[in-house]
Amino acid sequence: MTRPAIEIRNVSKVYRLGSIGATSLKDELGRAWARVRGRAEPSKEGEFAALRDVSFDVEQGQVIGLIGRNGAGKSTLLKILSRITRQTTGEIRIRGRVGSLLEVGTGFHPDLTGRENVFLNGAILGMTKAEIRSKFDEIIAFAEIERFVDTPVKRYSSGMYVRLAFAVAAHLEPEILILDEVLAVGDQQFQTKCLGKMQEISSGDGRTILFVSHSMAAIRRLCQKCVVLDHGVSSPILDIEPAIARYTSNLTESEYNLDVSERPRNWGTEGRILRFEAVRVVSPQLLAFGKPLEIEFTIECTKPVREAMVGLAFNSLEGTRVLTLDSDIRGNFLDFQPGRHILRFRFDDLPLHPGFYHCSASLAGSGFFYDILDPIAVWQVRTSDQDLWSDRSSGGCRMEPKVELIPCHAGSKP
Repeated sequence: MTRPAIEIRNVSKVYRLGSIGATSLKDELGRAWARVRGRAEPSKEGEFAALRDVSFDVEQGQVIGLIGRNGAGKSTLLKILSRITRQTTGEIRIRGRVGSLLEVGTGFHPDLTGRENVFLNGAILGMTKAEIRSKFDEIIAFAEIERFVDTPVKRYSSGMYVRLAFAVAAHLEPEILILDEVLAVGDQQFQTKCLGKMQEISSGDGRTILFVSHSMAAIRRLCQKCVVLDHGVSSPILDIEPAIARYTSNLTESEYNLDVSERPRNWGTEGRILRFEAVRVVSPQLLAFGKPLEIEFTIECTKPVREAMVGLAFNSLEGTRVLTLDSDIRGNFLDFQPGRHILRFRFDDLPLHPGFYHCSASLAGSGFFYDILDPIAVWQVRTSDQDLWSDRSSGGCRMEPKVELIPCHAGSKP
């Protein structure tokens, strides 16, 4: 009988808020005893349990989706499986070589070239030079960076970073591939290309994939089973449709005043220049059909930036883009000086039907992204006094055209 590729047993992760280093000897002995017992201690004041007694198996060759709201514990679990951090209690057994792509450029050294980083990542995965060399041309072609292969990756744009990072993770043949939702930084063509590659390596090569995504369409397309995380607690392994139903049935809108300064980002070196620090919805009626939408972005700038833009997007829970609001459509660019700025973003008449939407934001300019928050949050668009027919369809936009009634004269044909 084949043993599972990944066994997760009663895994918990507890963070001590606002403290670094050891606590009292009594506390440390208590934690050590909890690890011996394989059970998590109840969270104490000043502690945060990111994961709580998570248990499930991933069979060899399976593609498992991991879904849940921001803060549910998805990224924490992937970091534990990738050996980036260690669980507080519980046990994990992994059978096979693991390749991870949790953030853009995971494992890249910024001062090394693209070529050197491919060989470095291959060596970390335990591959020989000959094995890496045999895959090298395929990796570079997939990443579409032939002209820049000998350029230090610190000069790469966000798109170049993610293309090379995914190409390395997908082509250097780890038995287990762990992917956080890093593909959102790529364009639609590249996302489609990546999903196709993941389908190829899972069905053709029989490799195991653990995939985090907020796109239910991607989960349906790629995954065989799914696990739902909610406040650090996991469901058992579920079929796709029951998992999605479980996720959406408990969905409530996120808060409307968000500190995003510590959020993990999908970016290249430009992220050090211009970035979001906070997002706040200031519309009097929050988000409502037919009403003004007003959002304040707090933005931190470290170098002068010219001709930038800010974008706000609304996606359905299936991952389909239904509304994009970009500040530069009519050539209205933004100039930033070093320091902190408040940017008021206004749209006079929100055309979205009532429902839940994944919202994302971006700062871009000069052909690359400075910062991407994808998603910012799940926000609910509510009905309003202008919304007399909110039940006529779900999702998408409803806008008012200009209408002219032309009378037909007697005896004339329409």
